[in-house]
Amino acid sequence: MLSAQTAHLFARYRAWADALTYRAVEELPTGEGTKLRSTEFKSIIGTLNHIYVVDRVWQAHIEGRDHGFQTRNLIVHDELAALRSAQEAMNQWWIDWVGSQTDATLGEPVRFRFMGGDAGEMSGGAILMHVVNHATYHRGWIAEMFFEVPARNPTTDFPVFMRELARPEG
Repeated sequence: MLSAQTAHLFARYRAWADALTYRAVEELPTGEGTKLRSTEFKSIIGTLNHIYVVDRVWQAHIEGRDHGFQTRNLIVHDELAALRSAQEAMNQWWIDWVGSQTDATLGEPVRFRFMGGDAGEMSGGAILMHVVNHATYHRGWIAEMFFEVPARNPTTDFPVFMRELARPEG
């Protein structure tokens, strides 16, 4: 389904896009990251926390352990610097995990329980695709919130990442 080479590319893309997003949020005027907005996770930092919590849930599934969360809508880190540090560590975990995989192991099933209690099963590669797509989806929400500031959101498109990767210093 997903090659180890492509999985590594996706994990690196995710880390790159998150770094740009966090840098842009840090540059917003004071209070804009935590300002209440008309969005499901209430703020930019709320949305970033949601992304992080979901990553931790799927990491636990891959590791075959309980994640301990009762909800995906949770503020784990209310300070942006702490959340950024935690997300960077999580992104490095994904990169390292992918680095230990082969095409075959990425296709192996991972059994887990959804938060509602139902049983689930996905391959490790499918889980990686989910967390990368999930983060991309919610970075889109954050980009929309930038327009409310108003501020320019970072360009985190995959082709831009590929261009940066192709540069000699990339």
